[in-house]
Amino acid sequence: MLKIYNTLSKQKEVFHPINPNKVGMYVCGMTVYDYCHMGHARVLVMFDVITRHLRRHFPEVKYVRNITDIDDKIITRAIENKEDIYALTNRFIDAMHEDERALGVLEPDVEPRATDSIDQMFYMIESLIEKGLAYQGKNGDVYYSVRDFPNYGKLSGKNLDELEAGARVDVESDKKDPLDFVLWKMAKPSEPSWSSPWGEGRPGWHIECSAMSCHHLGNHFDIHGGGMDLTFPHHENEIAQSEGANDSAYVNTWMHVGFVNINNEKMSKSLNNFFTIRGVLESYDGETLRYFIMSSHYRSPLNFSDDNLNNAKASLTRLYTAMRGLNASDAAMDEVSQRFDFEKRFNAALDDDFNTPIALSVLFELAKLVNSEREKDIDQASALAQLLIKLGGYIGILQTNADEFLTQGVDLSNEDIDAKIKQRNEARDNKDFALSDQIRDELTELGITLEDSANGTSWRRG
Repeated sequence: MLKIYNTLSKQKEVFHPINPNKVGMYVCGMTVYDYCHMGHARVLVMFDVITRHLRRHFPEVKYVRNITDIDDKIITRAIENKEDIYALTNRFIDAMHEDERALGVLEPDVEPRATDSIDQMFYMIESLIEKGLAYQGKNGDVYYSVRDFPNYGKLSGKNLDELEAGARVDVESDKKDPLDFVLWKMAKPSEPSWSSPWGEGRPGWHIECSAMSCHHLGNHFDIHGGGMDLTFPHHENEIAQSEGANDSAYVNTWMHVGFVNINNEKMSKSLNNFFTIRGVLESYDGETLRYFIMSSHYRSPLNFSDDNLNNAKASLTRLYTAMRGLNASDAAMDEVSQRFDFEKRFNAALDDDFNTPIALSVLFELAKLVNSEREKDIDQASALAQLLIKLGGYIGILQTNADEFLTQGVDLSNEDIDAKIKQRNEARDNKDFALSDQIRDELTELGITLEDSANGTSWRRG
């Protein structure tokens, strides 16, 4: 029984799709004016995990993740770069797809671009104007009339009077109310624009997602997701637009991924403490980064640091080391799966609001049993290792050959290994057991197995 925390109700709920055979999910994607950062990585990876698990529950899952390719930031960056806006956005879309593949993220079923969805935006804006929920200001921009939508604030819990008290009333005087937000902007000279019933212009950011989600999933669908920072105003405005235009419920379950912190401080470009995915991938492989992201529950803060990434690398190494050199048939793996409860507990963790840290802990229990059985019953150890691979595949890890993973980036010569062992022996003679253990662990992570005996220390690769 799958339970999901719903931001709208502020509690976990048993998930019942509108159509029991088909789940519709929309996730707010990237605004493509720069390389994806670690906040984007978390959204990409966690909704990939969520999609994979949903597909194990339901016959069909339609996953839609949009691309915002027209926006103030995009226009500003193109001007700064003296670059054609479409060349800019296509370049960063290609980079985003490269980052996705490095993280093991599967492609969404549909990836609509805002610039291909202008007609759907026209239709929604026209409907809002007809119903008295939108109007054209003196400057030509079209605005949503927030106070005319009775349920505004139901997702974020924001109070209109409190919002008004904090609003800047000295700007955008063409609005009827400082809380109103733009649906259609009149184009400035040299900006990209489209002909519309309200003049040459371009869409506001919020209307893009309402139009694209409803077009591809219908006016009422199951799940809408994104980063926690989008709860207000973006997702709140989406609800107002979509429910106002369509006279129907919009989304049943709202899911939000928590912030990424850098050394316990929120990652922010304004603080200059953000990291791009490709920058991190210069030092760590994609699977390690994926594991690191899954090591924290998707709604909790994720603290980015070299120490935590190194711990993720070491954890993956332990799992791959348990798998190394063991192979078994699917039948043998199915047999041990029936005898032990690892798969049941793993699935239960994911069914409980996609609790990846608990699911990963089950993998470590399984790896520990593999290691203990290796010397006693190699066939059972092999079957358990296959089960480890199977469960890892459910969340997109442990699908690389163990030898390949454990030796990637390793260029240790025999002389290098002998020097490390000499250093370890000296540490043991000096009773510096912490250093001795550290050297052994380093070599183990690099796929070098040490064997101590009365005659000294020997080693082997693997």
